[in-house]
Formats: sequence, structure tokens, C-alpha cells
Amino acid sequence: MKTKNIIRTLVLATALGMASCDDLLDKSPRDKFLDSPEFWSSENMVESYCNSFYANYAAYGNRGADGEFYFQSLGDDQAYHNFDNWRYTSVPGTASDWKNPWTEIRRANYLIRGMQSSTLPDAMRQRFTAIARLNRAWQYFLLVRAYGDVQWENQVILQPDADSPLVKAERTPRDEVMDSIVADLDYASTNLPEPTDKFTWHRHLALAMLSDICLYEGTYRRYCTQDDNGQQPDENRARQYLQRCIQASEELMNAAYSLTPEYGEIYNSVDLSQNAEVIFARNYEKDLLGHALVDYTTGSEMQRGITRDAIDAFLFRDGLPRATTSLPTSDKPQFVDGQWSISQMLQQRDARLAILVDSILAFKGYSHPREPELAEMTSSTGYTIRKYDTDQMGDESTQAHYRNMIATAYTDAPVFWLAIILLNNAEAHAELGDITQTMMDQTVNRLLDRAMLPHLGLTPQADPANNHGVSSLLWEIRRCRRCELMTDKGYRYWDLVRWHQLDKLDSRQHPAIMQGANLQDVPDCQVPLEGGYAVATSAVRTFLRRYYFYPLPSEQVKLGGSRQNPGWEE
Repeated sequence: MKTKNIIRTLVLATALGMASCDDLLDKSPRDKFLDSPEFWSSENMVESYCNSFYANYAAYGNRGADGEFYFQSLGDDQAYHNFDNWRYTSVPGTASDWKNPWTEIRRANYLIRGMQSSTLPDAMRQRFTAIARLNRAWQYFLLVRAYGDVQWENQVILQPDADSPLVKAERTPRDEVMDSIVADLDYASTNLPEPTDKFTWHRHLALAMLSDICLYEGTYRRYCTQDDNGQQPDENRARQYLQRCIQASEELMNAAYSLTPEYGEIYNSVDLSQNAEVIFARNYEKDLLGHALVDYTTGSEMQRGITRDAIDAFLFRDGLPRATTSLPTSDKPQFVDGQWSISQMLQQRDARLAILVDSILAFKGYSHPREPELAEMTSSTGYTIRKYDTDQMGDESTQAHYRNMIATAYTDAPVFWLAIILLNNAEAHAELGDITQTMMDQTVNRLLDRAMLPHLGLTPQADPANNHGVSSLLWEIRRCRRCELMTDKGYRYWDLVRWHQLDKLDSRQHPAIMQGANLQDVPDCQVPLEGGYAVATSAVRTFLRRYYFYPLPSEQVKLGGSRQNPGWEE
């Protein structure tokens, strides 16, 4: 049974807009009431307040708004005809990437302070404090990941404006903030309950966050550079965080989670409440709270298609890459019944690819509906994304409504799930140099089994495409991660950041990231081609070192306490 109180909170939050930190101050009598001992002593009020944090996990999006899956397409896995350029190419005056996390951090701090004056039972106050610290930790991680050093606020700011000493304070060093994030999550994992519902706050969510965050920071501190990141590598901190990642990951691996039999089940199910792979999920409800992701991947608007570079990342069924496989490597489609089919290509590849993309190419001049009652689709690259679509919504007469109308889809969205934890664990062990074949079999090879691929050993054959400067083993673990999580939660972009490989998004140096399907045999092709491959856009994305960090908004810098990030000084 789904968690209706969270859905009710989300519906209200979406309809009315989430309260900002300013709204929680003294703007009106209602807000004065909110920040009072009476409010913080009401279990129902505080529970509702905590549920509102749930909207921060955008997942498939709120109603018609973009979510974290599919839409976060800046990377080398997807290309868009309207062009995904760098998030920022100049310094903005204000930015939601900066403002929104601070809003939620300050809301969390209000909750923490409120529990100090609350008359609720101690165990309840500790649980609510744990929810606040968990959500504060995640928002701080988003800030650090994007901006580096940020001010650490662990108290309520009564005047969050230019006169506030905390707002004007110098940015806290990254290492100190990251240690504080881990401390918050340690508190959460100790004081949150064991999981009984995949849609509510529980201690396994804190462990999943620790796994993700510690892998990120451990690899970041290993691969960062003084020139590009303003910070030299720190091997001690790298190992410390990688070990914490392993600790959190292995506790989850020893819990009652298991992979779903089919890759894709967690992406296109109307109910994840009983899914054994899912740790924490975002709940949607039919005709009450929907999302637009299915419509965007079945409808008439041109899709953010999968790139040639991404297709080439998928291994062949013999477990080898394109350069060394003995299987047929042709990516040319065949013209069958008036459509261009890639079925033969998909039969030779990692089984996840056939779940990710349709077997029929769709592009200008050759659009097609996934099913007869659905809209005619096209993709910027020819490869259309199908893994989020499902025929489980509605009945035969209403399928088109729920799949082809914005904000009507009600498939649940995974937020953290076992596959991520297995990948995190394998990569952390490989980075530490202590991975064994048993560990490989317990992590990556379980995913390869599901992908119908041979197991990966500790000394895989070298792939000539390895351009990361890492061992063949790390390259293959990174490949598995890329293929497993393709189009999910913007993982690919941030993986390239933490591996110090962001230059791979320079389309001048890596043209395949803007290319798509092989269309050289298509007569009178209406799609621009380059070497026979579809070109999603003629725009060029050029890498600059400063893109490893977002620029601080100019309004923040003007407050006087925050120096601008390297390369963004005006």
C-alpha cells in the first residue's frame, strides 16, 4: 500500500509552491505560528513538515516539470537538437542551483532547532532531527559537488540577507563541509528506523547516501588537480572516503535487497512498494500526482536521443568491446516494412541496450509510434529511449492518455536502488586496489548476468577505447556503471567530474557525443550526417577548466564573504 500522507503533502507542495526560508521567518502571523514550540510539539504538523522534503527528490519530475531521469542530458550519453551546452557559460546574477539547496538547508535547521524546544517524546524528536540532518546532508552535497567550498550553516539564520554574518561569512573548506555531511548521515543512520516502507525516511536511505557521497568524494580527492579544481589530490582522504563507501555499501548488500530479474523493471512499474531492488523511491499516484517522463519518451516532441558514443560503450555478447569482438559489429539498420530496424545489432549487444532503446529508429522523415495508438516519435539521434515507458498504466481505452499526456504518468521512480550500491562497492574496492574475484562476482558480475554478458575478471583484455588513463579493470567497471545507469539522475555528468574527465564532453575532440545512428543508407535522408552518422546539432561544446565548478551567482559574491570560483572572476 502506498504512502498517502506523503502524496497529499506533495500535491499541496506542488500546487502552492514550497515555502522558502524567508517564508519561515516573521513575514505573516501564519509563519510566526509555524516557528513556535506549539507547532514543533505537534506530531502531525512535524510529520507533514518532514514529508515536504520529499519533493526535493525530483526523480521523474513534479507534474509537467523536468525530473532527474532523462532530462539531465548534459553528457556524452544523450544529444539534443536544441543543444545541451554547459550549465553555465557566464556568471549569473542568481541561480536556482545555489538558492534552492540553501532554502532546504535552512528549513532543516529550523526543524533541528524546533526539536530542541519540542515536548514530543525523546525518540520521536531524535527521529525528526535525523530526518532534518539527512536532508541537510544531501542538500549540502549538491552544493559542494557543484560549487566546492560553501559556508557551513548548522544554526537558524534569523536574517538571511546581506546583514547576516553567516551569509557574509567566508566559505568553509570543502573537507570540513564533507566531514560534517558524513556526521549528519551517521546521525541519521543511527536514529532513523529500519525500513518498512520504500516511500518514507529510514536508515537504509542514509546508508545509500553515504555510499554515493563517499564514493564521489573519495574519487574526487584522488583525481582532482590544483590547476583545474584548485585543490591537490589527498590520498589519505581519498582512501578514508572510499572505505566509508564500502562500509555503507556492504551493510546494504547484506540486507534484504535483491536484483530484479529483468533490467528495466524498476524504471517502468506503477508500484515499487514491493520491489526487492529498490531502497528508496518516489511515489506517484494515478489521477492525483503524475509526471511527464513517459510522455516525453513516447510523444511527438523530438527526444534527447542516445548518442553513437553511448551505443559504442555497450559490450558485445562475448563480453568484448567493438575493437576486439569477433561478433558482427555493423551498426547499419535494415529497412523492414517501411521502418529502419536495428534488431540485429541489439541481438549482438549487452541486453540492457535493447531495454534502453527501441529496435526501430525514429528520425525526421521516418517517425513512428511505439504502439499504434501512441504519437509519432522522432529522436535527435535516431535512437529513441524506451526504458521508462510501460503499458501497465490504465486500461486499453486509456493507455494513450496516460502515456501521451503531460503530467498523467504514474509510474513510481527509484531514487536509490541496489544496482547503484553494487557499482559503488566494486569501484571503491578497485580504487583501493584490494578487489578480489569474489567481490567482483558479488557486485559487477551480478549486473552482467542480468545483462546476458560473461563475467568480468580481474585482468580484462585492454580496450583501445580506454581514454581515461586508468587500468583495464577500472575502465570496465566504469563502463558497466555507464551502461547500467544511462540516462539516470545525471550520474554520467557527475561521474566525469569526479574522475576528472570532463574534457570528454568537448564535442570538437569527441564528435561521437553529438552523433547518433548510422543513416548512410537512408535514401534522401533529411537528417544532417557526418561520416554517415546522424548529427543531432551543429552547435559545438568546448571544454574549459573552469567548468569543473559552477560560478557563484554575482549577487552572492557582492555580499562580500564569498570569493568567486577559479576562472569565473569578472
